[in-house]
Amino acid sequence: MKITVIIGSPHGMKGNTGMLLEEVMAGLEPGTETDLLDLSRLQVRPCVGCDLCHRNGICHLQDDYESIKALLLASDGFILASPNYIFSVPAQLKALFDRSGGLLHCLALEGKYGAVVETSGGGEDDEVIRYVVRFINAAGAQSVGAIGSPMAGERSFPKQEILFEKARKLGGELCRCIREREHFPDQAGFRGSFKARMKRLVEHRKDDWRYEYRYWQEHH
Repeated sequence: MKITVIIGSPHGMKGNTGMLLEEVMAGLEPGTETDLLDLSRLQVRPCVGCDLCHRNGICHLQDDYESIKALLLASDGFILASPNYIFSVPAQLKALFDRSGGLLHCLALEGKYGAVVETSGGGEDDEVIRYVVRFINAAGAQSVGAIGSPMAGERSFPKQEILFEKARKLGGELCRCIREREHFPDQAGFRGSFKARMKRLVEHRKDDWRYEYRYWQEHH
């Protein structure tokens, strides 16, 4: 079982989000192969909207994006960890999402499972969690759940022992869902409608977006 872990905090694993993420990773089943990607140590440049990824399947920007994409495609599941920065994710993670337009057009993560880790300085955790879960579903994957919490102080959470126990259970649940090929009916409506929307879009642009049109013919 292979799981790709991506943390979007500028503090990497040294911050609050990394602290909670560690507990989720501690709950993964023994023997799970993990790749931890710290976006604060990698370079993912902002999308320039050139459409080349839709035409040939590869982004021409020279940075770490294509290697991150390759790990996601090779994984059985993934964890996305983020702090709440002004009601959304930090620029580091947003850049990764923006560069993943090709993954969303093709729903290239279909069959995979994702989990979300989130922290905030003062609440409104659900808004960020919903956004990240929506990205997971739009990429074709299913979300197994999320853990989020405001802080109680520097590197401390309210009811921390209970929170960490829930975090470890989320890690175990991600592994179980991968192993048992769990299906989440409550996510099927959005995933189905988004898939139909992307199919129409790619077919409409088939003369320009040749790679994505071929992908749909071969995989969906």
